[in-house]
Amino acid sequence: MKPLLLALCVMSAFGSLSAQKPVWQPSPGHTQLPIWPGAAPDSQPVRGPEILEPSGNTFLVAGRQVIGVSNVTKPTITVYSPKGKNTGVAVVVFPGGGYQTLAIDLEGTEVCDWLTPKGITCVLLKYRVTDVGPYPKSGPYPESLMALDDAQRAMGLVRFHAAEWHIDPHKIGVLGFSAGGHLSAAISTHYAKRLYPAVDAADKESCRPDFAVPIYPGHLSLAAAEWDAKQGTKKFVVPHPATADKNLALNPEIPVTSQTPPTFLLQNEDDHVDNVNDSLAYYIALKKAGVPVEMHLYAQGGHAFGLRRTKFPVTAWPQLVETWLGTIGMI
Repeated sequence: MKPLLLALCVMSAFGSLSAQKPVWQPSPGHTQLPIWPGAAPDSQPVRGPEILEPSGNTFLVAGRQVIGVSNVTKPTITVYSPKGKNTGVAVVVFPGGGYQTLAIDLEGTEVCDWLTPKGITCVLLKYRVTDVGPYPKSGPYPESLMALDDAQRAMGLVRFHAAEWHIDPHKIGVLGFSAGGHLSAAISTHYAKRLYPAVDAADKESCRPDFAVPIYPGHLSLAAAEWDAKQGTKKFVVPHPATADKNLALNPEIPVTSQTPPTFLLQNEDDHVDNVNDSLAYYIALKKAGVPVEMHLYAQGGHAFGLRRTKFPVTAWPQLVETWLGTIGMI
């Protein structure tokens, strides 16, 4: 996803040079659960074993490094349950990283640190990513199926285990950043049918989110989709009216309908990685379809800020999400 790879994926590039790298592990008291009982479908090759790599001084957010996970071939979920009150709401979290790495702390564990004290179960998905080969060995659906396979599977698993994990099966949403924001929109519009053959009873559960929170998402406008196609092998796509504004027309691979779940969108106008038009195109399509949608645009704040406190007003966005969840009847 354009310049983001210079920021987040640098750890992947340097990581491949090292003989041994640690793998990501959740904090004590939490366990990663594999989401596939056997081999994952639609897999792509990777350069080597999964690695965990700090960004160093090449990429700092609020003065702190970002931890990236690359070469993910065995996707997992990690369940972070509330310690006190439990609203029954659950959020499946998709970290960003250009579909080539995962910002596992900035856009993953730190989200769970925010949600669980609010009585919300956080399910962190470590989905498959790889930067091997020419684009799009790993990328947005439909160029690559891996991430959306994993997202659909994770949603089914959360619903299947809802009673065990003290979750209301009708209050399970998704929240993602950047590429993970696109993945939030992709699963919001591709839930009627699994991309893979069912493997067990969890795949009989609905994988439709009850709400979605894409934060600085990409790949959502027609212009972005055409740019993606030029980088890879896909021959684009669906004809569009000559008079259409490609920047505000929706990516046709994100087929919004009236059944697309309620959505909260957030982006900065000076985001030079994922253009603000991606969010605007999705917002317009949701409004036209009659989907409840709330959007917040800020003048400054850039890209990939997560929940870390900065000097910009956008840093208060988590409270906006909490309020919005109340307005749609989740909490």
